[in-house]
Amino acid sequence: MSDKAVRPIIIKRKKVISGGGHHGGAWKVAYADFVTAMMAFFMLMWLLNATTEKQRKGLADYFTPTIAVARVSGGGAGAFGGDSLIVQTRLPQSGQGGLPNAPISKNSPDGALAAEDQAKLAKLATGILGKGGDSLIKELALEHIITDVTDEGLVVEIFDLEGAPLFDPKSGQPTAVMREISKMLVDVFSTVTNRVAISSHSRAYPSVLIDNPAWDETTNRAHVTRDLMDGHGMDPHRFERLTGYGQSKPLLNNPMAPRNNRLEVTLLRSMR
Repeated sequence: MSDKAVRPIIIKRKKVISGGGHHGGAWKVAYADFVTAMMAFFMLMWLLNATTEKQRKGLADYFTPTIAVARVSGGGAGAFGGDSLIVQTRLPQSGQGGLPNAPISKNSPDGALAAEDQAKLAKLATGILGKGGDSLIKELALEHIITDVTDEGLVVEIFDLEGAPLFDPKSGQPTAVMREISKMLVDVFSTVTNRVAISSHSRAYPSVLIDNPAWDETTNRAHVTRDLMDGHGMDPHRFERLTGYGQSKPLLNNPMAPRNNRLEVTLLRSMR
C-alpha cells in the first residue's frame, strides 16, 4: 500500500467576520458629531465674550425662526441692532405693536389717531438709533440705549455698562456719554409736542449699609436728567413726572449688577 492511500484528508473551514478588526465605522460618525458639538460650544463661548449686548440680540434675532414684519424696537439700525439679550422683563417687539386693549378699527377717528401715533413713535425710535456715526462719543452713547414702543409711549431705556457708568460713582455728576444721550433725545423729541416722563432705577446695595443710597440716588439722577434735557433746549413744561424707584425694580436676577442702573425716558402718547 502506498503513502498516498493512508494520508488523512483535512478540511479547513474559514469563518468570515464583516467589518474586520475595527468593529465597523460607526465610531467615526459619533466622534465627528462630538467634535462638531465642541466646536459649536467654543464658538458660542467666544461670541458671548467678544460681542456687545446689542450684537448678541442681533445674533438671536438672526436665528429666530419667525420673521419680523417691521421692527419698532432695537438697539441699532444694523443686523446687530435690538434689545438686550439678557433683559428678562422686556421682550423685543416685532410687527407694528399696538395697544393691549381691544382692537380699534382704523376707519374710526380713534383708530386713525392710534395708528398715526404708533407710526410717529416708531419713526422717532428710528431717529434716535440713527444718531450715531458722526463721532466716537455718539457711537459709544448708542451702546447704552434700547427703545421700545409700549402702550404708554416710546420708552428710551438708558443703562450702565460694565466699566462705563452714566453717572460718576463718586460725584454723581453725568458723564460725557450721558450728556450726549440727553442732547440726542432733545434733538429727536423737539419734532413733537408729547409730554415726557423720566424714571430712574438703581442696582441693589449691600444690606449691611445703615443708609441705603438707592432712593436718593435715583431721585437725583432723574432730576439731573431733566436738567440736562432742559439745558439742551427741552421745554420744561413738557415734563409730566420724575420718579426714583431706588432698587425696588431690578432688571436682572443679580440685583447688584450694573445693568440695573438705568433711566427710562418715556415720550408719552398724545392720547394720554
